[in-house]
Amino acid sequence: MTPMQRVARRIVLSLLRRLRSGQLTVLEGERRLVLGHGSPRATVQVNSPRLWPRLLHGSRGMAGAYMQGLWEAPDLTAVVRVAARNASTLDEWRRRVAPARVPLQAMRGIRGRNTRTRSRRDIAAHYDLGNEFFALMLDDTMMYSSAYFPRRGMTLAQASRAKLELVCDKLDLRAGDHVLEIGAGWGGFAVHAARTRGCRVTTTTISREQYEHAREWVRAAGVADRVTVLCEDYRDLRGRYGKLVSIEMIEAVGYHDFDTFFARCSNLLADDGKMLLQAIVIDDRAYEVEKASRSFIRTHIFPNGCLPSLAVIARCVARHTDMRTVGLKDLTPHYAETLRRWHANFEAATARLEDLGYDERFRRLWRMYLAYCEAGFAERRIGVMQMT
Repeated sequence: MTPMQRVARRIVLSLLRRLRSGQLTVLEGERRLVLGHGSPRATVQVNSPRLWPRLLHGSRGMAGAYMQGLWEAPDLTAVVRVAARNASTLDEWRRRVAPARVPLQAMRGIRGRNTRTRSRRDIAAHYDLGNEFFALMLDDTMMYSSAYFPRRGMTLAQASRAKLELVCDKLDLRAGDHVLEIGAGWGGFAVHAARTRGCRVTTTTISREQYEHAREWVRAAGVADRVTVLCEDYRDLRGRYGKLVSIEMIEAVGYHDFDTFFARCSNLLADDGKMLLQAIVIDDRAYEVEKASRSFIRTHIFPNGCLPSLAVIARCVARHTDMRTVGLKDLTPHYAETLRRWHANFEAATARLEDLGYDERFRRLWRMYLAYCEAGFAERRIGVMQMT
């Protein structure tokens, strides 16, 4: 162990000794260190002293070290849950130093502005990883958003359809409606709405792979006369629609353009229209600190993404639209369960993923991503809301 690694280890362990909730067991060679008490309980196996300096770089360092195999855990989600339970001390420190970071965040924000070209590139980096890859992880609805489990014993596919029914019911979709969907995914909502409600749907994505899959699915489902699939940026959409839906797309908009997004939605919606937004949201108190941070998710998973907060959404709606919020439903516990199911599907498909060329580093990245998000929702570091 180098001197730098020793110093980093001392710092990290001093912080871990302050655990207020949950227990972490650290296995390092012949040493076994138990920190904290209570649940959740997690175990970490240190494979290399190179881990310790990496942990000083927050979630990005922790995840990067896992991708490199510097540490292991029998239950990744439990590890992240322990971290999330004890993040309040770090949150307070980050809030104190936040004003000093404003100029840096502003510069980073200018460089990271989501132009149309950059948006397409960032979306491709995640959603164009391969339709077969996502098909192995998701269910046959191909919904890559929180499912809804109103009853015990539901399969993931049943819960995904229950969520789609919830969306259709909240929008009061009928045969005479024309609904615009911003963020088509692989076409799951468009096909479901056209089949079950008989309405017309115009849906758009800027992912080439999603666009091709959605067009083919619409044809195969026999709803091509009712569904139009576009490959257009939301900022370029035209027309007026009686209903509008956007399911977990706003997270890719970027914090500079939240006002633009809501203004466009308002302009695209008829005066007596109705919009449903399903959004992953961050705590209002953490938004300013997180919006331009170089976190694990923003660097490795969703480049230049940003979670809005409920307060940010409310401000945008009030300042840039003539809409008003009439409904709010919290789906947060359902997302934790959804992610647990995706994670199980992912692990069950390991051999097939290897055959498709997704190497061990990629699989470790996605294993961390799924565990990280499940823990975030389970501990309510993040939430998911349906707003009407």
